[in-house]
Amino acid sequence: MTNLTNALEQLRAERGMAQAQVEKLDQAISVIESLNGSLGSRNTGSRRAGSQRFVSAAARRKMSLAQKARWAKARKPQSANGSVTIARKPLSIAARRKIASAQRARWARVRAQQKAA
Repeated sequence: MTNLTNALEQLRAERGMAQAQVEKLDQAISVIESLNGSLGSRNTGSRRAGSQRFVSAAARRKMSLAQKARWAKARKPQSANGSVTIARKPLSIAARRKIASAQRARWARVRAQQKAA
């Protein structure tokens, strides 16, 4: 049991030293970045306090319109089975007449079967 306790204390000490080393490196990086302010920092880690991201008004407007389009798409009325309804092209007069004559023929067959029965 003492072996585990000693190993745990040693690991914690090493972690503390590593954290101190990282803090020293962060300080050195920030000093160099402040000296060379024209190039800007390349922050690959977490965002530092005080850093801001500037977005132009035109870019904000584009983002706003894109988000509104996404919401409009999500709110589209859906059919009974849950899929998004698709707008269809109107049928031509010839196509409607063809469908109507086929339907009349179907009903004629149904009535003929009913008469025969």
